[in-house]
Amino acid sequence: MFNYEVDPALLVPLVPRGTELDTWNGTTYASLVAFRFQRTRILGIPIPLHRDFEEANLRFYVRRQSRGGLRRGVVFIREIVSRRAVAALARWSYNEPYRALPMRSSVETTPHLSVQYSWQLSGAWHSIAARTRQPLALPGDGSFEQFIAEHYWGYTRQTDGSTIEYHVTHPPWALAPAESYRIDADLTAVYGPAIAARLAKPASVFLANGSPVTVSRPVSLERDQEES
Repeated sequence: MFNYEVDPALLVPLVPRGTELDTWNGTTYASLVAFRFQRTRILGIPIPLHRDFEEANLRFYVRRQSRGGLRRGVVFIREIVSRRAVAALARWSYNEPYRALPMRSSVETTPHLSVQYSWQLSGAWHSIAARTRQPLALPGDGSFEQFIAEHYWGYTRQTDGSTIEYHVTHPPWALAPAESYRIDADLTAVYGPAIAARLAKPASVFLANGSPVTVSRPVSLERDQEES
């Protein structure tokens, strides 16, 4: 998870209706996150050749006050995935900004934890990598790491301007700060020059161990507000 301080003015036009930018100590962040799906089920059904695959996404953080309390969530600027069918389904079901590209990844645990994710674009491989010798541990309550890793809602603007909301459930992730990292990628080609200019140097980088994750079906935010 590569975390960047971002000018909020850059993200305000991307904030879905019914939500507002979430901040940490008054600072707005975006995160470049890469991970691997394993044993994936879509609507409870395992799809052959689409169970294990990589994803890399750029996200920022929002919140909204619901009838059940404050909900902290993420909005995706762009998601890269290695399966065309997954990208097509996500665009159709959630209107998420997916792009299908060839991807690969590697994880080494000895002698130290080292992770690399790559995608192929315009005939070249682009990669991000990080490593740490520190043990992974649960983040402290109220910490920056907890703020980044524990947003349990997703929000997406629809073509008609409305917003959908979906719940993402998982246990807290154990984390460790990266002692070194590398970005060998043309981020402008993926995110455009305005956003890529803000991704020159991360404010922090850490690794997480992941966990089982469940993503609910989307619900119209307007419908939820009408019911409340």
